[in-house]
Amino acid sequence: MTAVDDRPLADLQTFGYDQQLERKVGTFASFAVGFSFVSILTTVFQLFGLGYGFGGTAFFWTWPAVFAGQLLVALCFSELAARYPISGAIYQWSRRLGGAVVGWFAGWTMIIAQIVTLAAAAIALQVVLPVVWTGFQVIGTDPALDSVSGASNAVLLGVVLLAVTTVLNAASIRITAIASSVGVVCELVGVALVVVLLFGHAERGPAVLLHATNLDSTTGYFVPLLMSSLMAAYVLVGFDSAGELSEETHNPRRTAPRTILRAVAASGLGGALLIVAALMAAPSLTDGKLATEGLPYVLTSRLGTVPGKLLLLDVAVAVFVCTLAIQTSASRMIFSMARDRVLPFSAQLAKVSGRTGTPVVPTIVSGVLAAALLAVNIGNPALFLALTSVCIMLMYLAYLMVTVPMLVQRLRGRLATGELDETGRPLFSMGRWGTLVNAVAVLYGLGMAINLGWPRAEVFDPEGGHWYLQFLGPIALGVTALLGLIAYAAQRRDYHATIGSPQPRRWLGGSAVAAEEA
Repeated sequence: MTAVDDRPLADLQTFGYDQQLERKVGTFASFAVGFSFVSILTTVFQLFGLGYGFGGTAFFWTWPAVFAGQLLVALCFSELAARYPISGAIYQWSRRLGGAVVGWFAGWTMIIAQIVTLAAAAIALQVVLPVVWTGFQVIGTDPALDSVSGASNAVLLGVVLLAVTTVLNAASIRITAIASSVGVVCELVGVALVVVLLFGHAERGPAVLLHATNLDSTTGYFVPLLMSSLMAAYVLVGFDSAGELSEETHNPRRTAPRTILRAVAASGLGGALLIVAALMAAPSLTDGKLATEGLPYVLTSRLGTVPGKLLLLDVAVAVFVCTLAIQTSASRMIFSMARDRVLPFSAQLAKVSGRTGTPVVPTIVSGVLAAALLAVNIGNPALFLALTSVCIMLMYLAYLMVTVPMLVQRLRGRLATGELDETGRPLFSMGRWGTLVNAVAVLYGLGMAINLGWPRAEVFDPEGGHWYLQFLGPIALGVTALLGLIAYAAQRRDYHATIGSPQPRRWLGGSAVAAEEA
């Protein structure tokens, strides 16, 4: 350890924890985890058809709108990452800002959202690999996700991918960091190549963004564009992952805030360019294929079979690193909560392997639960799609359980200055703009959570006949809360015994205060 790394060790002890995880994540690897969780090459390819199907060419404008809202949330998270460099970021931040109960439910909600998102990322291999080579279609002949053979094959590919990411995540954070870094370089190169090649094969100019082709305006523009914005809302999440690895990052007070913002900025710019390039290069805007086949259709039809398939292989790499990053974040969240004795079987979940320096059991648990969840896709692909949609709503609610109490603490005047990071420079701060940014971030997050969970048949039950799919958002929220109440009641005594004693805490760089949960 160098002298620069001594302060993170001391910092962790002031929060009541010993250094158990290995501190081997550098600046680029920290960025890579956040960027690969978002993984625009995975999610934009996977969900382009959703956005275009509802909003037509005008759906592009929902992307910068959602990006602006998420950037405000990321700015709030960056302040917290500098002040609380602890694993299980969403749980730890919300607990210190809003108290024990708020923190517990934020962590619980985030774990569920991350595991469902992990399953959704793994299943994305089915979107690209059978297109590259029919040999990847092991089960049946129809690769479509809504067919029986396609759904079953998607589960097979997803389980294999989860097995690989589980082994890598359990083996070493260093291996995970290297794999994420290499994968993100491939993804960035792939995004640049796709954008340049599609611009070179453009059928129309950028003025296409000012048209309303394929936008059903019979009910006005607002409602279909709200539904179209779900695509961007699904994509631009997970940038807080750099905060999840704070206990494994060199100079986390300085590194994590900047890598969170870089991950959001790179994803926002890259995703916007991908959407513009696809709209300009698509062979047709009205034949229905953009809504049903999405970006893979544009790539193979405009660039030819061989170049298109090579780029799709790069998308498969992006799916891999995306799955790896989500599982890394989920395992750290489980570990962080178990360390506070807040989860069932906390003693086992809180262990860190002395050989690998990683939380092996949480890694295995997250992989197994995600693989089990994939089985839903075999019998009912519509239900699996609805579940993955709802999990993003849960993630936005978890974010709100950070930004709302953060705003309350700001308004109480508990914002202090003067602390320095590991390099002796002032901690990241929004300064006088903090309250305004925080308030708008709360309003945005609340509005988008409602938009995500609103029971629309067009989104959750497009084929009709399944009322429970349409109302899956409120149902999932109720089930999550009910299970959370049961689990919280079971662990409440141990939880408060662990965190209830006075410990030095810091709110945004201020002096130590007694246990804020009191």
